[in-house]
Amino acid sequence: MSYFRDKLRAIFNVQETPHRIALAFAFGVFIGISPFLGLHYIGGIFLAWLFRLNRLVAIIGISVNNPWTLVPISSLSVWTGAKLIGIKQVLPEVDWKGITFMTIVDWLKSLLTEPSKFIDLVITLLPLIKAFIVGSFVVCTLSAIVSYFIINFLANKYKKT
Repeated sequence: MSYFRDKLRAIFNVQETPHRIALAFAFGVFIGISPFLGLHYIGGIFLAWLFRLNRLVAIIGISVNNPWTLVPISSLSVWTGAKLIGIKQVLPEVDWKGITFMTIVDWLKSLLTEPSKFIDLVITLLPLIKAFIVGSFVVCTLSAIVSYFIINFLANKYKKT
C-alpha cells in the first residue's frame, strides 16, 4: 500500500496545476488501456510531449495497465466489446483432449510455412479481435474520464494542505 501512496505523492508533488496533473494522468490511462498493444509507453510519452503535459504523470497513468492488471482489463474489454457488437461467442470451440505438446509444435510450424493457415487463424479470431478493439476504446475512454475526476479531486485536496 505504501508503494501506491508514494506514487500518488510523486504525482501530486509535480509543479503543475491539479487540472494538468489530472489531464496527464487521464491521457496515460487512456493510452495504457487502449488496444495499441506494445505502443502504450511510446504513444503516451509522445502525446504528453505533444500536448505539453507532464510525461512522468502520463507514464504513471499508462502503468495502470501492467502485468498484474492486463488480463482483467483485457477480459473486461473483450466482454464489453462483445456485448456492444452483439457477438455471442468470441472464441472458437477447442478440443482440449486432442491438444498435446507435439500438436502445438506442428501447428506453429504450419503457421510459419503455410501463409493460408495464418490467414485462417486471423479469420477464426476475428470476433475476438473486433470485441477487444471496440471494448478497449470504451473501457479506456470511461477509465480516463473517471481517473481525471479522481486525480483532479485528490490533487486539489493535496495541494491545499
